[in-house]
Order: sequence, then C-alpha cells, then structure tokens
Amino acid sequence: MSEVFVIAQGGGPTAVINQTIAGAALEARRRFPGSRVLGARFGIRGVRDNDFVDLSAMTEAEILRIGATPGAALGSTRDKPDGDYCGLIVDGLRRASATAFIYIGGNDTAGTQQILAEADDRIAFIHAPKTIDNDLVGNDHTPGFISAAWFVASAFRSIDLDVRAMPGIYVGIVMGRHAGFLTASGATWRRDESDGPHILCLPEHPFSLDGFLAAIDETRSRFGRCVVAMSEGVADAEGRPLVESLLGERAERDAHGNLRLGGGDLGVAMQEAIARAFPKVRARVDTFGYLPRGFATMIAEADSREAFEAGAFAVAIVRDGAASVALGHDGEKTVFERVPLADVAGKTRLMPDEFSEPERSSLSAGGRAYFSRLLPAPPEIAPPLV
Repeated sequence: MSEVFVIAQGGGPTAVINQTIAGAALEARRRFPGSRVLGARFGIRGVRDNDFVDLSAMTEAEILRIGATPGAALGSTRDKPDGDYCGLIVDGLRRASATAFIYIGGNDTAGTQQILAEADDRIAFIHAPKTIDNDLVGNDHTPGFISAAWFVASAFRSIDLDVRAMPGIYVGIVMGRHAGFLTASGATWRRDESDGPHILCLPEHPFSLDGFLAAIDETRSRFGRCVVAMSEGVADAEGRPLVESLLGERAERDAHGNLRLGGGDLGVAMQEAIARAFPKVRARVDTFGYLPRGFATMIAEADSREAFEAGAFAVAIVRDGAASVALGHDGEKTVFERVPLADVAGKTRLMPDEFSEPERSSLSAGGRAYFSRLLPAPPEIAPPLV
C-alpha cells in the first residue's frame, strides 16, 4: 500500500511555517516514491470536510516557492476539537486513506495529535513544531521564533534611536500570553544600560502598575527617556492579566468568555495610565500585534532552514509511530529529536528565570547569550551624540 501523507497547519501563521510543508512534501517524495501528499485547507477543518490540496501534483519549484512565502499557505485554525470533532477528523483521514497526519503548530496542536493518536493507532500522528512564542516544552527554540525575534529586536533598536532624538516614554506591546521570550528578544542588541528597552515586562514576573510607573520615573531621571518592552500577557501577583485589572468590565472577551489579550485594549489602557502619571510628557504606546509574526522582508535564514528540516524529520520518523518533533541544541548546532506527544501537549515552556534580572528588568548575561546565538547580528550604527 502506498503512503498517503496529510499535512495541516494550526494556530497563528509565521514567517516560516510553509517551509515545514515544503520539507515534509519533498522528503515524502524522496523517501517514499509514489506516495501522495495532501494539504488540508484551514487545518483540521479541511480534514473533517475532505477539503484537500494535492501537493503531490506540484513541481518541486512550486513547493519551494510556497515554502519561501510567509503566512500559512494552506490556511489555519485555532479549533480545539472535542471527542466528537476528533471522531470526524479520524473519519476524514480514513476516507483519504491517510497513513500519516503531520500537523504543524504549537502545544494545542500537539494536544490534538495526542487525542487523535489514542483514537487510531494505524495512522502516524506527527506534531511538527511551530510558534513565535518559543514556548514548546522540550525544545531549545521553535521554528518561527527566530524571525519574529529578529523583527522585535530590530524594532526596539530603531525606536530607541527615535526616542533618543526626541526624548519621552515609549512602550511596545509584544505577543506572548504566558512566555516572555519574544518580548525579551527586544533587549538582545542593547550595548549598555543607556540603550533601550530599559524595562522588560514579562509574564513570568508579577506586574505592579505602581512599581512600573516608578521604574519609568527612575529611568527618565537617569537617561532622560524610557523605552519599555511589554508582553501582552503580563499579570499581577494574583495572576490577573494587566488588561483586565486596568479595564475591568470594559476588557474585551471572545465568544467563549475568554479575555482577549491581543488587539489594542491594553495599549489604550496603558497610554491612559502613563498620561495620568506623567502629564505633558511625550509618550507613545504601540501594539506590535501580528507584525512580528510573518514579516516578509525579515525571514531569518536559520529559521527558514530549520523549519524545512523539521518537516523533513517529521516524515523520517513516521514509521516509528505518533510523536512530536523537537529542536534541541548540542552546544554547536541545532539537532532534531523525536519526543512523545505527551511531553509537549498542553504544556508551556516559560522563559528560564536565569535569563533575566527582575530587579533591573533586563536580560542576564545568560539570556543575552541565548538570544544572540539565535538572532542575526545587529546592524552597525554610529555612536549616539545625545
């Protein structure tokens, strides 16, 4: 019986998620001649609805072109299937005669694969990693993160030069519900303590509005300005998200009643709080939103290559049964590993405490070394005159 691979994408798009499709499709072609590769449109919905793209009919050049394009070429979804929904997915895979299902995504995607693997052990359910949050347990880093972190580091290097020229207060709000990796990457290229971002607000550290405003005041007294990198998921000591504590009942919620951390609510509330504390001071709060996720002109070469290799590795391990692909580091290079789905599913990797210095809200030497290892080198800039 010939192999039939079904590939789908879940969660937020990234700059390199399509490289994982390309890696898997081309490795299946190389390793299993005559196999079919079907791409499910809009994630598991496409599997359920028998809505597939025949990737086997595409030329290698066409597949590589898709791989080099940011976004999610097949369409994505954030559906979290219950038991009945999972039954429909398994039925869809059986109708397609699938022998393997490669689902590209984060920890929720791994959780879906774990449920599906328990429902049908005749299909190899492989989770291929993807998330700009860099929060998958068992991974040194994840495909999509490096490119997004490059954007964030570049943005804060650029905005710091702007705020040097016209001093004031700047807050950039970055994606990250529980893990602060992406926000912290904004401090990678700091040369000394006068460089911004001067303050890091991460989900791993309890947030106090009074303490935050005091830190801004102290930073302004030292440098005449203050640049802040803030995760959208920062919360107080009781675990209440900042957007909820600032807006109360005005905070936006989705159809399930879940608090929306994205959007502009937190930025508007933070702008109001800063304006009250520092009247007549030039201040700006920007929400980066989707911008870092898949910026077309900032796709890191290492990120692109590793995302492709993750897809190829997913195909290489299908004969060993259900698993997740993990990216490790052996001290010199990235290595790919096969790990149990249970090790990744539904779990969140937080940024290690030793990566930051909470008292100074900055990166430690170890944290800086980690991000510097992953990100491209910073651009050359002239020493500031002010």
